[in-house]
Amino acid sequence: MSLIRRSNVFDPFSLDLWDPFEGFPFGSGSSNNSLFPSFPRTSSETAAFAGARIDWKETPEAHVFQADVPGLKKEEVKVEVEDGNILQISGERNKEQEEKTDTWHRVERSSGRFMRRFRLPENAKTEQIRAAMENGVLTVTVPKEEAMKPEVKSIQISG
Repeated sequence: MSLIRRSNVFDPFSLDLWDPFEGFPFGSGSSNNSLFPSFPRTSSETAAFAGARIDWKETPEAHVFQADVPGLKKEEVKVEVEDGNILQISGERNKEQEEKTDTWHRVERSSGRFMRRFRLPENAKTEQIRAAMENGVLTVTVPKEEAMKPEVKSIQISG
């Protein structure tokens, strides 16, 4: 498993899938005459910049997600709701064009696709989700439904 991925199997909201065959030479489906079957795989490119760090906090009014996506424009990031309760934040940072005359001494900035998914709680108002991006931080606000207050009915005591 890639060190960049940082999937937490104990997080009930995590939908990251661990691929036990990641890094093995078989299962890619690139060779038709392979002795090994092609396994469904999670995309290693997806994890390439899965370092899109995301904080999730809950306020009395909403669930607020903040994602660090430095250097990306809002057109390069997607916020979607899948199956009614899965918030999906994805995007792609393209690799810089390499010139033949360039000599690279160090490459530390990641490029590639990223995707993070979160299972929203039942009280999320998915039809009212708002997203904004400022200074490389994407903020997604998911309003919450007001908690139903129990109806209290007074009972007359006779006697």
